[in-house]
Amino acid sequence: MAQQLLMPKATAVWLVDNTALSFDQIAQFCKLHPLEVKAIADGEAAQGIKGLDPIATGQLSRDEIERGEKDINHKLKLSEPKVRVPESKRRGPRYTPVSKRQDRPNAILWLVRNHPELKDAQISRLVGTTKSTIEQIRERTHWNAANLAPMDPVTLGLCSQIDLDLEVEKASKNRPLPTAAELGASLQPASETENLGFGDYRNEREEEKEIDADAVFAKLSSLKSTRTEEEDEEDRF
Repeated sequence: MAQQLLMPKATAVWLVDNTALSFDQIAQFCKLHPLEVKAIADGEAAQGIKGLDPIATGQLSRDEIERGEKDINHKLKLSEPKVRVPESKRRGPRYTPVSKRQDRPNAILWLVRNHPELKDAQISRLVGTTKSTIEQIRERTHWNAANLAPMDPVTLGLCSQIDLDLEVEKASKNRPLPTAAELGASLQPASETENLGFGDYRNEREEEKEIDADAVFAKLSSLKSTRTEEEDEEDRF
């Protein structure tokens, strides 16, 4: 990737104020028109823009400026950057090797079943397919639908686990909260549970009381009859 000057107008302002370079040299270096550089020098343009020192930013050396001041025909050159910034990759459909393209329908089926929150565009980015193919697999109208088997795209090597997690996280942020029906059984209200089982417990306690009372009265009756018999025997003697 070709080097580009950062903040060209701010750099031009600094060069106009701090060097003896010609307007043409500054214009060539900053990719501006010479008349625009002249307007900056006259205060008619770039008002309010603070000058940016290209030496401090490592884009121009002091020796390069001195050479330009001595030779009006010298063209300023950007300094070599100390850190190489990798060129950003063009965003587009993911490339899938020919040997793995036959596995894409199985991966799409797995994503559709296990992550229904994913949009077609996200699935397309993950496995490098088209929206029409995804729609066919969703509706079971794919030409090979009867033979498809859901398979994890990470296991198949069609995408990384990190990419899959990122797409699922993005989809989950926009997903509405689950309804009560989706969550399944929930806690019953207190009005329905506050007396739950209390009636049965009370009935059991009442039965126990009745049983105990009958036993007590039976025992008292037996004691009374025994005592009466003893008194009768004493009276005989």
